[in-house]
Amino acid sequence: MNRNSETPGTFAALLARPGPSARAGRADLRLRARILLGSLLAANLALALAIFQPWGGSADDLERRLAALRQEVTERRQAVERLRAVATKVQTARQQAERFVAEYFLDRRTVSSTILRELDTLAREAGMRAREGSYLFEPIEGSDGLSMMTIQAGFEGSYADLMRLLNLLDRSPRLIILADLQAAPQPSGTLLNVTMKLNAFVREKDRQATLPARAEAPQS
Repeated sequence: MNRNSETPGTFAALLARPGPSARAGRADLRLRARILLGSLLAANLALALAIFQPWGGSADDLERRLAALRQEVTERRQAVERLRAVATKVQTARQQAERFVAEYFLDRRTVSSTILRELDTLAREAGMRAREGSYLFEPIEGSDGLSMMTIQAGFEGSYADLMRLLNLLDRSPRLIILADLQAAPQPSGTLLNVTMKLNAFVREKDRQATLPARAEAPQS
């Protein structure tokens, strides 16, 4: 009888005791609760960071970055303005150089007769007599289509005549540069034998014409 009476209590205790499946379910529930609490905590932390420390930095940091960007924009604009001013100056210089070349550089086809005629006219006006001479064309290194005409010209006259000729050369509208001058008195009298080395500048129409060429100047 006692065994039979204890049987129902024993079965009740066994029923009240949780089985393996029940324990697993409770553990899974606790794990889900922990995950949920962790997610809420992470969300709260992210919200706090966004409010108290924004990802872009504080307000002062943003102001400093904005000021730096404005300064950079100002510097870039100033650099652009400087480049624009330089480009304008370069264009102006190019135009002035073109006008200078067009005004003072003679055409190769006419330079010989023009320069020699000019020298003969100035010599006559100064009271000197032109003698034998020669000229040579040489390309100007680094230029495109420009040459220099080197003239060896001889004259005869007094010292006063020579001073007048030099003054006329200095005031000539042609770009004639005196590179060298030699004067020697004649054995008798007050006349001087004068040799001048003069330079003039030439525009070449044909690049092949820039090769050195020598010719004799006509005598007066």
